[in-house]
Amino acid sequence: MTDENETVWLGIDLGTQSVRALAVTGDGRVLGAGTAALTGRRDGARHEQEPGEWWEAVRTATGAALRPLPGARLGGLAICGTSGTVLLTDLTGRPLTPALMYDDRRARAEAETLREAGLAVQDTWGLPKGLWLWREYGGGVGAGGAGADTSGPRPGAHAGGLGAGTSGPRPGAAAGGPGAGADGEHASSTGPRSSSGPRSSSGPCSSSGPLRSSGFPRSSGLRLAHQPDVITALLVGHPVPADASHALKSGYDLERGAWPEVDLARDLYRDLGLPEVVPPGTRLGEVCAAAAEATGIPAGTPVIAGMTDGCAAQIAAGALRPGSWNSVLGTTLVLKGATADPVRDPTGVVYNHRAPDGTWLPGGASSVGAGALPAVPDPAAMDARAAAFEPSGTLTYPLVSPGERFPFLAPDATALTLGTPADEADRWAGLLQGVAFAERLCLDYLHHLGAPLDGPLTFTGGAARSAYWNQLRTDILGRPARIPEQTEPALGMAALAAHGVTGEPLPDIAERMVRIRTTLDPNPKRTALFVEQYARLVDELTERGWLPPHVAAHPHSSPPRGAGNCATSHDGAAPTDDRTTP
Repeated sequence: MTDENETVWLGIDLGTQSVRALAVTGDGRVLGAGTAALTGRRDGARHEQEPGEWWEAVRTATGAALRPLPGARLGGLAICGTSGTVLLTDLTGRPLTPALMYDDRRARAEAETLREAGLAVQDTWGLPKGLWLWREYGGGVGAGGAGADTSGPRPGAHAGGLGAGTSGPRPGAAAGGPGAGADGEHASSTGPRSSSGPRSSSGPCSSSGPLRSSGFPRSSGLRLAHQPDVITALLVGHPVPADASHALKSGYDLERGAWPEVDLARDLYRDLGLPEVVPPGTRLGEVCAAAAEATGIPAGTPVIAGMTDGCAAQIAAGALRPGSWNSVLGTTLVLKGATADPVRDPTGVVYNHRAPDGTWLPGGASSVGAGALPAVPDPAAMDARAAAFEPSGTLTYPLVSPGERFPFLAPDATALTLGTPADEADRWAGLLQGVAFAERLCLDYLHHLGAPLDGPLTFTGGAARSAYWNQLRTDILGRPARIPEQTEPALGMAALAAHGVTGEPLPDIAERMVRIRTTLDPNPKRTALFVEQYARLVDELTERGWLPPHVAAHPHSSPPRGAGNCATSHDGAAPTDDRTTP
């Protein structure tokens, strides 16, 4: 419980498998937590979720998180989502399509078209998927616009509209609900107006504070939306701008603070109706009455623009000072750090988010992760058995789904296993070690690019619950690692909400909220056990044409990169002095 004068901050994480909500005090005590499962559809290159399911899960998770805190003073909330997950909505915010998830791979042709036009995008990024959705559901650029007759599914054919079949609020619901208006129209003080003319934006669900426009015209019928955009629109009662963190993979230029000046991009932004964009930490509005009734979040609670789940986990790790890094190991692996300047990568494998204070958060997302582990009744028992196989009789690169994005770009890469495991424990050991090898290769690639790695490394994500795996990763990486008490991205969003409302520097807030539970030191003898296996994996990835030879040469020529022993040169060359101070 909390006293009546203590402010509580709410963080919401829209994940792959669940929605998680945490109610957190300013000093990092978690007073309430809630979770709700999500489902999806995977079939080859396809990975979709129903947007309506997000809202129901948010209602369940926030209700559970706030139930122990009747009458608590809620200071604000922020939401993170999976990076690159997009859908199309109408201008009222009503979903018209399923959501293509972060690793949906059906937009490869569209991504190639965008790259030929000069845009540095990956196949799974939001912009090519938005173009795929437009062609599949909206008739295609120059093919009649939204609503054009196509042989594919129609807008709304799968989604059914947010809140369909539920008691929760819907965009355009009756008076008093989110987006209330006689004809279901939504209006904000800076947003677009429908052809019927503007409406007043005053009232309990109106926008609060100035919102910066992207400067591009909006579509007359469609809007590309990111995962959190759907939920924030429901909470405040009308469509709101996207945060720049989620907009990055939709092509937003964080250095210029604008959409790119490319002819094809202009056509796409007009036809797709990309949203206005604001920096993370911007106040988007307040929770309106109907959303409050549905979720348990008090009406009037400030809603703050969030960041992607990887950035949220980085905040939750307190890894916001230059040289600090956070490794988020969940279904997949995300590695993010903090730097004063962007880390330049000509391949686009490493990309740079921007923190609210203007510093940079470089990193990348791998398709390797805990999602490659088979379901077992007792993972801790399997960990104990796996300890007998160091190193494993197998060598693996455990991709969760085909295609790799970081530390190398290989759309055709598939899960790799060399050797035959002695039993299921040996197989388990090979998977745990394979993820750690991929993690080390990510750090080696960052060092190759000249990124500073001399700050602390923090482990977060669901896999950080495994004590054995944490120590194994520490030993294979050959560098110390910190484990916070809370490893949830939702904690990072609670901290961002506090920053957005109070204006206090985010690194200061995060360091006060983040409580380090354990600090692990590598065992040099165990580190040495895995050197040969790691080198074999690097060679195998190179021989298959996935890892470029000039990149492969770097991990072969230098030891593990740890805090205190990675004297990083600015040109990315291996340093001549590899100090090993603790």
